[in-house]
Amino acid sequence: MATTVETADGRKTKSVQFVEVDDVTIRFAGDSGDGMQLTGTQFTSTTAQVGNDLSTFPDYPSEIRAPSGTLYGVSGFQIHFSSRAIHTPGDRFDTLVAMNPAALKVNLKLLHEGGSIILNTDSFDAKNLKLAKYEVNPLEDDTLRSYKVYQVPITSLTTKALEETGLSPKEMARSKNFFALGMLYWMYNRPMEATLEWINEKFGKNPTVAKANELALKAGYSFGNMTEVFSVQYNVRPAQLPAGTYRNVTGNEATALGMVAACVKAGLPGFLGSYPITPATEILQELSRRKNFGFKTFQAEDEIAGVCTAIGAAFGGSLAYTTTSGPGMALKTEAIGLALMVELPLVIINVQRGGPSTGLPTKPEQSDLFQAVLGRNGEAPVPVVAACSPAGCFYGAFEASRIALKYMTPVILLTDGYLANGSEPWLLPEESDLPDISVPFATDPETFQPYERDDHNSRPWAVPGMAGFEHRIGGLEKQHITGNVSHDPMNHQFMVEMRAKKVAGIADDIAEQTVYGPAEADLAIVGWGGSYGAIRTAVERLQAENKSVAHIHVKHLNPFPRNLGEMLGRYKQLLIPEMNLGQLAFLLRATYLVEPISFTKVQGLPFTPSEIEQKANEILNTL
Repeated sequence: MATTVETADGRKTKSVQFVEVDDVTIRFAGDSGDGMQLTGTQFTSTTAQVGNDLSTFPDYPSEIRAPSGTLYGVSGFQIHFSSRAIHTPGDRFDTLVAMNPAALKVNLKLLHEGGSIILNTDSFDAKNLKLAKYEVNPLEDDTLRSYKVYQVPITSLTTKALEETGLSPKEMARSKNFFALGMLYWMYNRPMEATLEWINEKFGKNPTVAKANELALKAGYSFGNMTEVFSVQYNVRPAQLPAGTYRNVTGNEATALGMVAACVKAGLPGFLGSYPITPATEILQELSRRKNFGFKTFQAEDEIAGVCTAIGAAFGGSLAYTTTSGPGMALKTEAIGLALMVELPLVIINVQRGGPSTGLPTKPEQSDLFQAVLGRNGEAPVPVVAACSPAGCFYGAFEASRIALKYMTPVILLTDGYLANGSEPWLLPEESDLPDISVPFATDPETFQPYERDDHNSRPWAVPGMAGFEHRIGGLEKQHITGNVSHDPMNHQFMVEMRAKKVAGIADDIAEQTVYGPAEADLAIVGWGGSYGAIRTAVERLQAENKSVAHIHVKHLNPFPRNLGEMLGRYKQLLIPEMNLGQLAFLLRATYLVEPISFTKVQGLPFTPSEIEQKANEILNTL
């Protein structure tokens, strides 16, 4: 459908074609200082208010201050939004906004053939072309012949729009991301009002900057509306999602809210002892704003202090947490063993990133599964839970808290940078829908024994200040029942087996494993953690082609669900995609004597549905 746009004074300007599409994937890309994360976040917030289902993938450079214009300094933000339910931030994207040559070069390979590219031509100078390793300007050869290219001098147009603000040219150029955002709002029929309100709230104390960003946003929208460069406007209808109240949430936000909800349902004060580390820091920041729920946050001087203060808080009667990523987990290892020895409820949240050592701080990976399940000295089994989506981090945090309280044990929750920074609409649960997870403290001082066992092998919880419940804790082996220090060989054997039995028994208290698709099939694709969306999308595509495929996604990784082994045996072949070198495949092989096919990716990038679909087809063609 085409129509003619009219200005406020009635002038007819141009003919615009309106196109209805089911879903769109956009990638904003530029230097770290170009504000691409902010641009993507604002586009996401507006899209959520419009009512589309969405999924996002912020992609940060590994270096905090990577040199401008370089390939490894490119910052990206990808959003996939749709009129139907979706599971991933998209496979390839439909539109690329490239603020410099490096952003174009890094991202061009993932753009659909025939897709749109909006280029900031002001940045395509000799210096930036050299930094991006272009020998010839791609605007002057056939590099972009397969795409719709919109060459826009974004920096110059922004500066011109702001020339009356009194800002310097450098200061005016900082608003170019809002100019780009305005163009995209016009191109995809998004309203500006929510972003204008956000600008005034965010920059209210600096009215000149607020005015500049507002003018740049409106100028970008007007450029799309008035110029002959853009002649197509796309519309994505709201998604038909289950009724209820939604909010857009990142994985780290959802994790924090799950921790708060667990404390409320347990009737306990919450405590987080943590040391800032990418990509987990936002959990600490989010919880610091939740003092109204009685939640206390403590920023420790290092990782060891963070976990030790959390153990102290658990001894004092709080539902205690510590957050970190892989390098921090390595430092917390001995203290996690201490929490296991003294049998106190503690949730350790590992937002995984690329490793080893410092590795890729801003890139996602799933390579800490061995560390979580096996990575402690001595026989030290710990329950392990994994979240599989940004919103699912809420339920992962709640479930880890439930297990920690009921079984008086440390529990590890695994998320990753992809889930932590990505976002999606979340259907808010009612408080009444969440189970009561409260656990009473010890009640009878006459019969109290610190290492007495209940019917699920948990010891009683008594806190300082409770008269008659005094007892010792520490890292030395405990005597059964009394909790006294014991060096008796047979007691040590008994206690090691008791703690292992307690953790193994959790399998009877978690939901049985479910499967998406047929109970028996040629192929089951088995996953855990953040690979969920890519696997589910790939399986939906394969099933639409009548392929014999199912999806099994494991959320409890230690112990495994009690029916998992029997379920795996019903499929001719198992495919396990992982962002590591096959850690879940190793554990399943060792536990159930199956022979899965590992499909590994360790690139600091999540799987795409197409990668998994292609691998599945290769296997199906051999059966």
